[in-house]
Amino acid sequence: MQRLRALTWNHPRGYNALAAAAARPELAESGLAIAWDKQPLEGFESHPIADLCARYDLVDHPHVGEAMAGDCLQSLEAVFGDATVRTLEAESIGPSLRSYRFGDAHWALPLDAATQVMAARADLLDAPVPELWGEVVALSQRTGKVALSLAGPHAALSFLSIAAAFGEPPAEKEPDVLVSREAGRRVYELMLDLAGRSPRSVRDKNPIGILDHMAANDDVVLCPLVYGYVNYSAPERGHPIAFGNAPRRMPGGRPGSTLGGTGIGISRRCEITPALKQHLLWLMSRQAQVGFIPAHDGQPSRREAWHDQAVNARWGGFYESTADTLEQAYVRPRHNGYIAFQGKASALLRQAFEDRAPADAVLDSLQALHESHRAAGSER
Repeated sequence: MQRLRALTWNHPRGYNALAAAAARPELAESGLAIAWDKQPLEGFESHPIADLCARYDLVDHPHVGEAMAGDCLQSLEAVFGDATVRTLEAESIGPSLRSYRFGDAHWALPLDAATQVMAARADLLDAPVPELWGEVVALSQRTGKVALSLAGPHAALSFLSIAAAFGEPPAEKEPDVLVSREAGRRVYELMLDLAGRSPRSVRDKNPIGILDHMAANDDVVLCPLVYGYVNYSAPERGHPIAFGNAPRRMPGGRPGSTLGGTGIGISRRCEITPALKQHLLWLMSRQAQVGFIPAHDGQPSRREAWHDQAVNARWGGFYESTADTLEQAYVRPRHNGYIAFQGKASALLRQAFEDRAPADAVLDSLQALHESHRAAGSER
């Protein structure tokens, strides 16, 4: 019997489907046993991927730049072959698989797809859910109940997403330039305005905390950018949350959003066997992605599942209502050192919003952080 240790995150969306899949009789019959441990999602932001890969065979949510620098993962091409990887990419929604491509190879299976979307208590709104950033600002001014997701890395992620919506995906055309001064000012001033009215009840909460709060309380009617969790669209308790595409700058524009989701990385310590390959590919199959994973609280990455009528009927139309955002999601920089930049940039932005700091000084600091972490990452 091959026994593997695996690590995922401690939320039903991350753990339940993987644990249930590992308990299927077919797995034991194939001679494979997988024990899934779990840790807080924030642990993946702070815990070195090389250390996790030294202790686990399968690691959920790897950071590809850091993993490449540590040479601690096996590529999908090496494990499954180029043809299988091409098929997976064609079947995965948006850039779910492409986001794990770095250095001419892919380094994780996109088990779970997620990106920032709009979350609303539609029962509390006196008008249709906003679609444009201008409408979000107007709702904030009228109610004082529009919340920004700013805790942890999310202030920086929101900054990146709004820049993408405004036509300038950060560090995409020129990797050394985070964002132009003109676009940066527009994004910062929009966030500064909204942050000043964002309810203090959720300012220190991560996306799960914000959604928990929205489901149980009436002081937040809208969060324009928060990572989507299908579980809240049809909850067992509390008010259902209506999810929709991330805001656009103008009608027909891009719904600016930074891709999240999780992937299964295969560590170098893991012995690749036919049974393991069969199980991992089953997790990516239509049977699992359209049926098994949604039935066990998961959020699939297969495009077909996001447009499946039965899946959408079960989950309040969550998938169909947000699929456009996921298809066009921005892929954040993946170089070694980016994760550290993300945390520091978020802290910088939060302080700037508190101090109502001038845009140019904040943008200079963000650019300096971006340059220093790119340089540091290339030297490791």
